[in-house]
Amino acid sequence: MQIFRSFGPAVARTSPVEALRAGLGALIGLGLTGLFVLSPSIDLTTGLYLVAPLGASSVLLFAVPNSPLAQPWSAIVGNTLAALVGVAVCMFVTEPTLRIALAVGLAIAATILARAVHPPAGAVAMTAAMSPDAIQHLGFWFALAPIATGTTALVLVAIAYARLTGRRYPFRQFEEPNRHGTDDAAPLERLGLSEAELSDILGRYRHSFNLGVEDLARLIGAAELQAAAHHADVLTASDIMSRNLITVKVDTGLGEVADLFRKHRFTSLPVVDAQGKFLGIIFQIHLISRAREDAFRLNRAFIPALRRLIDRGRDKPVMAVDIMRVAVPRALATTPLGALLPMMGDSDVDAVPILDYGRLIGIVTRSDLIAALARNLARSKEASSQSI
Repeated sequence: MQIFRSFGPAVARTSPVEALRAGLGALIGLGLTGLFVLSPSIDLTTGLYLVAPLGASSVLLFAVPNSPLAQPWSAIVGNTLAALVGVAVCMFVTEPTLRIALAVGLAIAATILARAVHPPAGAVAMTAAMSPDAIQHLGFWFALAPIATGTTALVLVAIAYARLTGRRYPFRQFEEPNRHGTDDAAPLERLGLSEAELSDILGRYRHSFNLGVEDLARLIGAAELQAAAHHADVLTASDIMSRNLITVKVDTGLGEVADLFRKHRFTSLPVVDAQGKFLGIIFQIHLISRAREDAFRLNRAFIPALRRLIDRGRDKPVMAVDIMRVAVPRALATTPLGALLPMMGDSDVDAVPILDYGRLIGIVTRSDLIAALARNLARSKEASSQSI
């Protein structure tokens, strides 16, 4: 049975939304490249035509953009270098089978040495070796058009598409500033390991082609967080949540919201309806951002902006519904503490609402989590000392 299981899927299950996102990205990428850069029909005059390996490149660029094999250097340099190798072999070797095998083998070696491994590059070299008539006409121009030109166009579309769909491409760099704009690593990446040490781990286990250093740091941090969560699973949200809540309605004015933040020193305020059903949450940062935007508009054109603010106050004042956030993590009273940790571990969420059939019954903040973990740690140390 074990041998049959090894032939099963090795990739984790992916949501239909992600599958659709990747497929739509490839459609758009190849469509735009075919419409505006390359032609679907073969044109040996300019060499600007679509080739099959670009379809393989689309799989990596749009389906697995975090892979080191899909990064711009790997894609553009890998495909171009393989094309140069394929053309050179095609010019000097006449026997078809030897020509194809030699082109692919040399392309693999060259892309590895150039740190530009890109699986479709093998198909690029093979395409050149299988097309002696086209290579005779285009020569080394084949590496520039269609290969380098087409790959570059796909990479540019992939960068834009990733930003539009909430993904990251090219992948993160290890020393990149965090989302707050500071040089500190994100919480899940503060491992005490340097970039060189992480690179050494990837090289030692021969995963340099499968994973980037930044992603390895994030995975190790997430694994450590999950391991810590196992020790905290005895606690649930109901054990640590705040129950005596201050809430606002959707029509609560911005001034009253600001007063509540100032009076109670909260970092978040839930928004509920008359029956206590959770509708959204206002984080203090949202209020600050709104005030900053209004101040910026006032500085740009003081009198017109002031008049608009006054008129807006008369006609339709800014209310809680205008700044509340709806898409936030939610939990139940029975949710273990271990499941709450990842919700706030690497995000801009300061609090998780606790719901019972949609009705707000409590809220867990970062402060609640820190206090609970501190108590757990103290108990663990006390138990260890007693056992000794």
